[in-house]
Amino acid sequence: MAKKSKKMQDALKKVDATKAYPVAEAVALAKEINFAKFDATVEVAYKLSVDPKKADQQIRGAVVLPNGTGKTQTVLVFAKGEKAKEAEAAGADFVGDDDMVAKIQGGWFDFDVVVATPDMMATVGKLGRVLGPKGLMPNPKTGTVTMDVTKAVEEVKAGKVTYRVDKAGNVHVPIGKVSFDDAKLVENFNTINETLVKAKPATAKGQYIKNISMTTTFGPGIHVEQTAI
Repeated sequence: MAKKSKKMQDALKKVDATKAYPVAEAVALAKEINFAKFDATVEVAYKLSVDPKKADQQIRGAVVLPNGTGKTQTVLVFAKGEKAKEAEAAGADFVGDDDMVAKIQGGWFDFDVVVATPDMMATVGKLGRVLGPKGLMPNPKTGTVTMDVTKAVEEVKAGKVTYRVDKAGNVHVPIGKVSFDDAKLVENFNTINETLVKAKPATAKGQYIKNISMTTTFGPGIHVEQTAI
């Protein structure tokens, strides 16, 4: 087992591993014990009682955080004609079709989110093997396959985050930066929490949310009290 750094050991001493902290306390503690020398990301992780192998329990979606993520997302839009013009007007960083496919096939990945109009999905499909593993493939469930490219781009720029349950039943979502006011991080957390609670599959059995933890980029996990479940 790798030896923990002194900073991590000091941070761990301030966390009561037997306690589930109310969200406001968890936020304050996460910021207090953060030891990164940059504006670290604050993330929450959910352990859900779902079976991702079942189609109706593959929880996936997107939500706009009321206070954003603290990160400016670079958006690539696959569109033609008027929709391409709409995307540019909405603030998309890159807009194109076959030319963008060629760039990506050549190893270019200077973007964070990909949006596409439905008619472009046959073209984007050529990139499935490279975009898929990176979680960048447009999907109707996350609002990234749409004719309303203006709304899609504006939401991403405003702080839209995607969430998806992994094979182990976990969901990881960023809720902001350490530099955020506590109240803004709490509000972002509540938005994510309400969204996941509403996403509970009708076929999920037992306690839906098993555990919630909060952490910063390098910090230890903090057990968060479960509410509204």
